[in-house]
Amino acid sequence: MVFSTLQQSQKVFSASRQVHKAAVQVLERGNVEETVTNSFASFIHEVLPEHLSDTVRLRSKRMILDSIGVGLLGSSTHVFDIALKYCQNMYSPNAVSSVFGRTGLRLSPTLAAFTNGVAVHSMDFDDTWHPATHPSGAVLPALLAASQMLPVGSKPNGLDLLLAFNVGIEVQGRLMHFSREAHDIPKRFHPPSVVGTLGSAAAIAKLLSLNKNQCANALAVAASLAGAPMANAATLAKPLHIGNAARFGFEAALLAAQDMEANPLILDDVGGCSGVSAFYGDYHPMPLPLPGRDQEFLLEKQDIAFKRFPAHLGMHWVVDAALSARNLSILYAGSFSPAAIQAIILRIPESKYINRAFPESEHQARHSFQFNACAALLDGQVDVSSFSLENIVRPDLTKLLAKVAVEHPEDNPANFDKMYGEVVLHLENGDILTGRCDTFYGHWRKPLSKESLLQKFRANASHVLPESKVNAIITMVENIETLADGSRLASALQ
Repeated sequence: MVFSTLQQSQKVFSASRQVHKAAVQVLERGNVEETVTNSFASFIHEVLPEHLSDTVRLRSKRMILDSIGVGLLGSSTHVFDIALKYCQNMYSPNAVSSVFGRTGLRLSPTLAAFTNGVAVHSMDFDDTWHPATHPSGAVLPALLAASQMLPVGSKPNGLDLLLAFNVGIEVQGRLMHFSREAHDIPKRFHPPSVVGTLGSAAAIAKLLSLNKNQCANALAVAASLAGAPMANAATLAKPLHIGNAARFGFEAALLAAQDMEANPLILDDVGGCSGVSAFYGDYHPMPLPLPGRDQEFLLEKQDIAFKRFPAHLGMHWVVDAALSARNLSILYAGSFSPAAIQAIILRIPESKYINRAFPESEHQARHSFQFNACAALLDGQVDVSSFSLENIVRPDLTKLLAKVAVEHPEDNPANFDKMYGEVVLHLENGDILTGRCDTFYGHWRKPLSKESLLQKFRANASHVLPESKVNAIITMVENIETLADGSRLASALQ
């Protein structure tokens, strides 16, 4: 047994020497930019506010405002209360960072990042990008907490916050583009628990002005703190994925600032040992140059999806398709009658964790094509109240759910950029009514208007804050570049 263990240790040591040797060989060639990891570190360290175009600034400010709104609403949830109680029971000698919606309450910076990250994803109401991830919730809570951590005289200004936020978003997007697998709805792990952790580390590294070597180490340390299985989707544990991404990325950057070292090729696919490539079956990394004439932020090229109701993004296609079918039913018969429906066919992508025939909790309901289609048919809308336990167990809804059958057409891939939703009503008299949605309102191809986004924010934020504070936050975010002290934004959220 001892001999076997010794052999295993020797193998691990040998592998470690091989990857270290590979890293040294690459670095000794005289051009450190040949490594993907170093190109990311250079980007984090060297990118400047002037690299942010007007489009990127506008889109990222919309992301910040929306994330604050869903986080404030999320501070009223059961899972947030669990996370907050856990953090309050931990010793926090440096309790300087605000908690969403809790006047006067402060936690240590990394615990505040965790708690507020849980709030942002507590109702699955936060933004989504393509390839699939929730980008803002992993980054913004960490930055807000860090802004309050820094001493007077060293506080970041609003432009510092905006730049660091975009660094965190860009790093996530680039990592997702290294894998074709990442373009589809995930099957094995929840993407923000991986790319979000590295994005948080990158954002904090930028905010703290770490040197290039420390930026590389922040990413490498973050990779050791990343990952969460999809089995915990549709449970209370799923919001922890975002909270942990915010917290662990933050901690990775703090460790790197103290000269914690890790693999200098963590983003590269060389050396015999897996880095970030361990999370993907296909991984083809590319260097990340500074934005310039021939290089843009990904946010310049593709907008973000903002949700109109708190559920998995895939639900938005099927809800809009169901509302279309419902409207056809009203035009056809003068009113919508559930009793007139013999069967309901849902034509949706194949994805097991969002195919739930009879959800039993709010979190399962948020991840159920069947529930969201039937709720839209029955009520003519889906909103925050749709996911209360009282609404989930309604007899009328249960009767509709029993009529649902699911089909997975070959031309409907599990991909947020290519999928569609179709709801087919087979009526008792033999007629068939079909509603279809190819692009829902709020998708990056059909973004929410400024008025719609503000309406969503006001509805969410006013759940916990008075109107005067809600208006102040809107003004602050819209003019974030002019904030002399960026920590004022964090302080305004309670």
